[in-house]
Amino acid sequence: MQINRSILLRGSYASIGDYVALTKPRVMSLVVFTALVGLMVAPGDIDPFAGAVALLCIAAGAGAAGALNMWYDADIDAVMARTAMRPIPSGRVSRPEALVFGLTLGMCAILALGTLLNMAAAALLAFTIFFYVVVYTMWLKRRTPQNIVIGGAAGALPPVIGWVAATGSVGLEPLILFLIIFLWTPPHFWALSLNLAGEYARAGVPMLPVVAGKAETKRQILLYSVVLAPISLTPWALGFAGAIYGAAAAMLGAIMIFLSWQLRRSDDGKERRPARRLFVFSMLYLVLLFGVLLMNAVPSAQSH
Repeated sequence: MQINRSILLRGSYASIGDYVALTKPRVMSLVVFTALVGLMVAPGDIDPFAGAVALLCIAAGAGAAGALNMWYDADIDAVMARTAMRPIPSGRVSRPEALVFGLTLGMCAILALGTLLNMAAAALLAFTIFFYVVVYTMWLKRRTPQNIVIGGAAGALPPVIGWVAATGSVGLEPLILFLIIFLWTPPHFWALSLNLAGEYARAGVPMLPVVAGKAETKRQILLYSVVLAPISLTPWALGFAGAIYGAAAAMLGAIMIFLSWQLRRSDDGKERRPARRLFVFSMLYLVLLFGVLLMNAVPSAQSH
């Protein structure tokens, strides 16, 4: 796990695009989307300015967490083909520059959210960044195969932040959304890591397929998918989402279980295609599930 120290420490001639890449824009977009759902399902009138401020600060906080993750993981990124062309290992941004950028962006996001909206949302955003960077990236990722399970809590918090930004307090509804994303994360990420087990092994990252083997990983993917399906129906069961959401959640959950079952039945060495199918669908699953929930929330918000 060697990386040229001069690449990590020297100055750079980075473009704006390189700094955007540091923020992990694809991950950020999903974070903002789930935060928007939390914001929209919250009770009461939604002030457009407050909503825009909340989403902008959450996006900046997510970008800061991504930049700090890349700063710390530059050595791992350099030896994995999937990440070798990221701004730091490719030499376009130096490691100190990424650190300063991430810290500055994160502090600005937290201060702006606390000043313009409420301190509860700002504190939760600060905790989320801390959890992702310190607890997951610095502590869990290189030490335990349960890294993505525990660390997934950070990625599940944005709808809670959105809700708290709108209301100033936590309710049952955003905690259910948190639980859905929390249970979705392991099968989503393990489906990806099955096809990257060799790279994770070379990088010294104890992902579940590396430590427990592919058969156990496939078993746990199916287990999480089976648990996720009924939990995803909870918004409908509790009455804060309608029948259309309930039907969509049931259908999406059934497909998720079926694809996980196909992966579970695949022979060792032949799981690449079913793992890829599950990974791609899992992204679609979350977008569609929360998209239907958002459509359910919009008429309710307009009726106030």
